[in-house]
Amino acid sequence: MTDQAQATGAAAANWAVWWHSGKPLIWLNALAVALSISAVVGLLALLAVRGLAYFWPAEVLEFDHLDNGAKTRVVGELVAREFTASADQHGDTEQWLLKTGNRRANPPDFRWYARAEMSNVRAPPDLVVIERREWGRAYGRLRALYEGDARVASGERVWPAIEARYEQVQALRDAAATLQSTGIDAINYELEELRLDRRRREFEALPPSLELVFRERELKARYAEYEARLGDINAALDRDSLHLDMMNDEIIELPLGDLLRIWRPNQMSWREKLRHYFVGVGLFLTEGPREANTEGGVFPAIFGTALMVMLMSIVVTPFGVLAALYLREYARQGPLVRVVRIAVNNLAGVPSIVYGVFGLGFFVYFIGGSIDDLFYAHAAPAPTFGTPGLIWASLTLALLTAPVVIVATEEGLARIPRSIREGSLALGATKAETLLRVILPMASPSILTGIILAVARAAGEVAPLMLVGVVKLAPTLPIDGHFPYIHLERKFMHLGFHIYDLGFQSPNVEAARPLVFATALLLVVVILLLNTTAILLRGRLERRYRSSYQD
Repeated sequence: MTDQAQATGAAAANWAVWWHSGKPLIWLNALAVALSISAVVGLLALLAVRGLAYFWPAEVLEFDHLDNGAKTRVVGELVAREFTASADQHGDTEQWLLKTGNRRANPPDFRWYARAEMSNVRAPPDLVVIERREWGRAYGRLRALYEGDARVASGERVWPAIEARYEQVQALRDAAATLQSTGIDAINYELEELRLDRRRREFEALPPSLELVFRERELKARYAEYEARLGDINAALDRDSLHLDMMNDEIIELPLGDLLRIWRPNQMSWREKLRHYFVGVGLFLTEGPREANTEGGVFPAIFGTALMVMLMSIVVTPFGVLAALYLREYARQGPLVRVVRIAVNNLAGVPSIVYGVFGLGFFVYFIGGSIDDLFYAHAAPAPTFGTPGLIWASLTLALLTAPVVIVATEEGLARIPRSIREGSLALGATKAETLLRVILPMASPSILTGIILAVARAAGEVAPLMLVGVVKLAPTLPIDGHFPYIHLERKFMHLGFHIYDLGFQSPNVEAARPLVFATALLLVVVILLLNTTAILLRGRLERRYRSSYQD
C-alpha cells in the first residue's frame, strides 16, 4: 500500500507540474485555432460547392410520371434528392426535386416527384436548355424555327440554323442596348435637367429662356428618331421565333430576341462544359440582375460595394489618423483624455443599426435636407440630397469604423520609443516634421491594418445601409458619363444586402438559393482578400522599419 500511495503521489505531482507548466493552455489554444480554421474552411467549402455548382451545365432528364393513373412526360434538371420515412413503415421514400422551368406556361418551375412514380428515366441528347431575358429557363426539344410566318428549319436542322442566326440576334441586342444607353437615356437625362432649369427660373422669378425651349424641341425630335430606330431593332428581334416542345408535349413559341444562351448539356464534352462554366461565372460577375434578382449577375452590387468602401476609406482615414495623433501626441494625458478613449472604445461596440438610425436622422434628413433647401429648392418636392444615397451611406460607415482606425493608430504610435522623438527634435526637426517624416511612417503598419480592418467590416455591413442608401435594384450606377460623373446622391446596390434580399425577400426561393451561396462566397472572398492584403502590407512595412524600433 505504501508503494502504491507513493506512486499515486508521484503521478499527482507530475500532473501538477505539467499543468502549471502552461502546456495544457498551449494545446487548448492550438485546438481553438484548429477549430476556427476548420470552421472557416468548411464554410468556404460549403459556399463553393453550393454556389459554384449552379454554373455547371447539369444533365437534363426526361421520364414518364404516373400520377393517379395518368401518365405525363416530365423534362428538367435534377436539383436535390430527399429520403423520407414512408407511412407504412416499409422503408424510406425517395423524392426528386426537379427544375422544370417554363414557369410562364407551366408554373411552378420547381417540382417534387416521388421516385416510385417515375419510369423510363433517360437523358436524351437532343434536349436543350434556353436561358431567357424573362421567365427564367426553358427546357425541351427544338421543333421548328420561323422567320416571320415562314418555317426556316425543323427537327434536327433547327440547331445549326439557330447557331447561324444567334450572332445576328446578339448584334441586334447590343445595338439596342447601345441605342438605349447612349441615345434615349442620355436624352431623358438632359430633358430632366432642362425641366429642373425651367423650374429654377420660375422659382427665382426669371423670364423664360427661348434657348431652353428650342433645346427641348430639338431633344424631343431626336428622342422620337431614336425611339423609331429602337422600335425597328426590336421588331427585327421579334421577327424570328423558335418552337419548343416542353413537358406534357406542350409546344410554345419563343422569340429569338429573348434568348440569352442556349445549350445541349447532354451532348457537351468536358471541355465544352468547362468553357460554358467559366462563361457563366463571367456573366455572373459582369451582368446586372434579372427576374427579381433570381437571375443574372451581381455587377451593380460589386460596383456599389467597392465605390462605397472607397469613399468611406477616403473619409475615415484622415479623420481616424488625426484623432489618434491628437490623443497620443498633442493632448495632455489626464481624466478628460481617458474619458475620450473610453468613449471611442464604447463606440466600437454600439450596434450598427444605431449608426443607421443616426445617419438617417442627421446625415439624410438634417444635412441633406438643408442642402436641398439651400441649393435645390426648385426640385421640390422631389428630394435631391435629402434622401438616402451613396454619400450618406459612406459617411455613416465612416463613423461606424472610425473607432477601429483610431485604436489601431494609437497602438502603433504607442509602440514607437520616446527616444526616437527626442532624437529627431534634437537634430533640429520641428514636432510637425517629426510626426510626418518619422513617427507616421513608422506607425504606418498599424495605421494600414486599422484601415483595412475598417474596410473589411464596412464591406460586410448591411443593417445601417438599409436606412441610408442601399436598394434592391438600382436603375443606374452612381458613375456615368454625365457631369459631375460621380453622383453621390444616387442609391446603390450592395453585396450584403443582395444576399439578404435573395435569402429572405425572393419570390422564388429555390431559384434564389444557389445565387445566395454564390454571392456569399463572393463577399467572403472579397473580405478575405482585404484582410490578406492587410497582413502582407503590414509585414512588409514592419520589416522595413524594424531597425527603427530597436534601442
